[in-house]
Amino acid sequence: MLPEDLMLLFIDEEDGRVLMDTTSIHNALAGAVLLELVNAGRVAFEPDGKKLTVVDPTPLGNEFLQESLSRLTKPMRPQRAVERLRTHVRDNVMAQLESRGVLSVQKTRMLGIFPTKRYVIRDHEAMSELRDAVGGVALGYRAPDERTGALISLLYAVKALHKVFDGDKREMNARAKEISAGNWAGVAVKKAMEAVQTAVMAAVVASTVAATSTGGGSG
Repeated sequence: MLPEDLMLLFIDEEDGRVLMDTTSIHNALAGAVLLELVNAGRVAFEPDGKKLTVVDPTPLGNEFLQESLSRLTKPMRPQRAVERLRTHVRDNVMAQLESRGVLSVQKTRMLGIFPTKRYVIRDHEAMSELRDAVGGVALGYRAPDERTGALISLLYAVKALHKVFDGDKREMNARAKEISAGNWAGVAVKKAMEAVQTAVMAAVVASTVAATSTGGGSG
């Protein structure tokens, strides 16, 4: 699924480090979950194009997606939907990847003191195929399809491309901006992608402002 692919891109295959901050990861993953629900035909825009609503509540075969769908209890704007979907999203995606044997989670301590987690990739072939596919598009070697276009658009939304792939930051961001505005998806998916990308960007900014305000008030 899209959230799983996105989470794998956030992990350094060699040392198991996560390459982005928690806030960015949670917002990007929530955006990916929302797109997954749109692609599955369970969520769509209302006629006025402003709010997303559940159009097919039929139980999903995937427990994680079903739980995510249940959080969209009423029509809401994309940013609100992203906010509703980001709670525990990283842990849930990691559980999916671990259950499939793609990676394992190891508890460790930073500096021997602070509890943290390290992610060990088990399926190196899947990881290599994913990075080749998305990296090839990010670096301009091939055209995007619906999957790679969505992944790059989400990475771009949280300013993660240059942290995930080696290359010229300016060139990759310019390429990603073009991809985000491109015609690699159908009309419905493209509209949802644009809304989700904008929502993720707004959620990241809102989270950053909130954190800064909290930090400033503590002194």
